[in-house]
Amino acid sequence: MIKLSVIIPVYNEVATLATVLDAVRRVPIEKEIIVVDGNSTDGTREVLEKEAQKGDIVPVFQSQRNGRGGALQEGIKLARGEVIVFQDADLELDPACFPELLAPIAAGESDVVFGSRFLAHKPSMTFLQYWGNRLVNAVLNLLYGTHITDVETCYQMFRRDVVEGIAFDRKDMSFTVELAVKMIRRGLRIKEVPVTYVPRSKAEGKKLYWADGLISLWVLFRYRFFS
Repeated sequence: MIKLSVIIPVYNEVATLATVLDAVRRVPIEKEIIVVDGNSTDGTREVLEKEAQKGDIVPVFQSQRNGRGGALQEGIKLARGEVIVFQDADLELDPACFPELLAPIAAGESDVVFGSRFLAHKPSMTFLQYWGNRLVNAVLNLLYGTHITDVETCYQMFRRDVVEGIAFDRKDMSFTVELAVKMIRRGLRIKEVPVTYVPRSKAEGKKLYWADGLISLWVLFRYRFFS
C-alpha cells in the first residue's frame, strides 16, 4: 500500500490549522502529516503543539520564517512516504480529493499529478489573480513546450524518488514554479486532475501578492535561459 506524506507549511493560520488537520486525517489513505511552522506569532504554534499530542503529526518549528518554499523543502527532507503532496493550512482546497490525485501515480500512469483549479471551470478569483495565473501558465507552456493549466497550484503530488538529488533555490512562493520546471526538465510524466477551489480574501489571511506572479515569471525565464 502506498504511504502518502502530506506536507503542510504554516504561518499565522491559528483560525484554520486545526480544521485543515482534521480534514487531512479523514482522508482514507495511509499517510504521515508533516507540519512546518514558520515561526508563527498568532497562536498557531500553540495549536500545533496541542495537535501534535495526538501522536499523528510530525511538527517542525522553525526558529525564523523561511518562506513557503523553505518550509516545503524542509518537509520533503523529512518525508518517508512513497508519494508526497502539499497542503496549505487554509481552507481553499479540500484534501478529500487526495485519492483522485493519487490514482494516476498508483496506476503507474504518471510520476507527478497537479490538482488544476482551471480544468473543470473558471475558478472564483480576482481579476489580477486569474489573469496572473493565466499569464504564468502561458509563459511556462511557451518556454517549455508543455500543456499545463495550473503550474501554481498548491496540489503538487509526486513520487518521492523523483525529486531525490534535485537542488532547489527558491524559498518563497515561486518554489512551486521552480519545482515544476525541474520536473519538466527531468522528463517526468505530469498529469493534471481537476480540483475545486474556494479562495479566501486578504481579510481572511490570504498571503499571495501580485508581485509573486512577477517573481514566478522571472523564475521561468531564469531556468530556461540562464541555468
